[in-house]
Amino acid sequence: MYASHEDIGYDIEDDPKVKKTLKRHPNIDGGWAWMMVLASFFVHILVMGSQMALGVLNMEWLEEFHQSRGLTAWVSSLSMGITLIVGPFIGLFINTCGCRWTAIIGGLVTSLGWVLSAYAANVHYLFITFGVTAGFGSGMAYLPAVVMVGRYFQKRRALAQGLSTTGTGFGTFLMTFLLKYLCTEYGWRNAMFIQGAVSLNLCVCGALMRPLSPGKEGKDAVGTDPQVLPAHSTESVKSSGQLGRAEEKEGSPGQEEALDDLAAQPCQGKAGHRENPCAFRALKAVSQLTMRVRKGFQDWYSGYFGAASLFTNQMFVAFVFWALFAYSSFVIPFIHLPEIVDLYHLSEQNDVFPLTSIIAIVHIFGKVILGAVADLPCISVWNVFLMANFTLVLSIFILPLMHTYAGLAVICALIGFSSGYFSLMPVVTEDLVGIEHLANAYGIIICANGISALLGPPFAGWIYDITQKYDFSFYICGLLYLVGLLFLLIQPCIQIIQRSRQKSVGGTCV
Repeated sequence: MYASHEDIGYDIEDDPKVKKTLKRHPNIDGGWAWMMVLASFFVHILVMGSQMALGVLNMEWLEEFHQSRGLTAWVSSLSMGITLIVGPFIGLFINTCGCRWTAIIGGLVTSLGWVLSAYAANVHYLFITFGVTAGFGSGMAYLPAVVMVGRYFQKRRALAQGLSTTGTGFGTFLMTFLLKYLCTEYGWRNAMFIQGAVSLNLCVCGALMRPLSPGKEGKDAVGTDPQVLPAHSTESVKSSGQLGRAEEKEGSPGQEEALDDLAAQPCQGKAGHRENPCAFRALKAVSQLTMRVRKGFQDWYSGYFGAASLFTNQMFVAFVFWALFAYSSFVIPFIHLPEIVDLYHLSEQNDVFPLTSIIAIVHIFGKVILGAVADLPCISVWNVFLMANFTLVLSIFILPLMHTYAGLAVICALIGFSSGYFSLMPVVTEDLVGIEHLANAYGIIICANGISALLGPPFAGWIYDITQKYDFSFYICGLLYLVGLLFLLIQPCIQIIQRSRQKSVGGTCV
């Protein structure tokens, strides 16, 4: 079903007289690649971990502003949703500025959103400062972290994504305790101010995202710098019959450093000489930057609306529909579990070991284990992905039936483990569209997830306000999740039917 990407990260000799040879990039699957995993790990802690722990702040906002659960839940949902919804637009930033600068700017905006939220006078103020500002900054830091890991790994893609995304689990576990402690000791306003300072570490993570280029160490035997070309997937944007541009989305190798080197060069010309004056250097830098922005926009536009549009890939479109329904079922337990615990009078047991922390801890093992299993040569990533999804749906349906701490703990553990399939999403996306389209394609996927996360928790809160029960919220979200899974199964079923018909036609011809 999926094309192989075994040639990702290799140099291809284009001389028609010579048989094509592949030269492995020194940083693929090793070297600086593991620094990418570390940087992405901390981004997931600071972005996704913090957002999964917002149930603590949600209770503080309910007590402070005395608004309905549905309205208050919009703050958390806006933050989570916008972090993901802005994915396609962040793809434009990545094509233009590169992953490094996109993540650094995102860290600054995220910190600003947390700090401004500390001065909120009402819930509507939090919609702008926390939901929109912090959410947009988090999106700018999150997408580059996922894309860079995908670019640096070939053979261990699922394991690398699994290790990096375990930061979500660690972050949920750590941030839940941290926010509880800060809210108890200093109040929720000072807690958000401190969290804003902590979020500045996203800038450090962004600085580690070095573009994948041969640099000065990748010279071949004749002294020329080899070009690292991304692979053309035979399945990538296949329905249109055309492939998109094969250039690396970061630009040509070394392009990101070129502007820095150009700006850093001193004006060495003497006063009486007109060779290479400062004005000419500045003009050249502006010209290169303009060309880079224009090329980035063209690549971004062609990916979405051009002849090689991603939306001509039928399986990718089905994957987008799945993402529209799936994410809310994972987010809702994190937002509303603290309130469910209070309703069932389980606060004392939950204070000893929070249910959200159980999800977070098991989520860590789920991502690593599912990633390692999916990398096995005899195992299909697609099958692992589907099995984990069905387990998560089943857990969502069972959760409302559990009224004891032990029962809820078991279901939360199942939710945590099965939701480890999130580490496989970049791998599945890359197999569908190819590495050259990963930034744009994954931006669309997380945008669909963001819409789901944006509408899910307020929807559950409103149902509770009407029925005074969370049971119907989980049942309805579980049904919507099943609808999303049906979209994933439609295309494979059609392919199986077509293959069987082709075999029968071939048999009759013989």
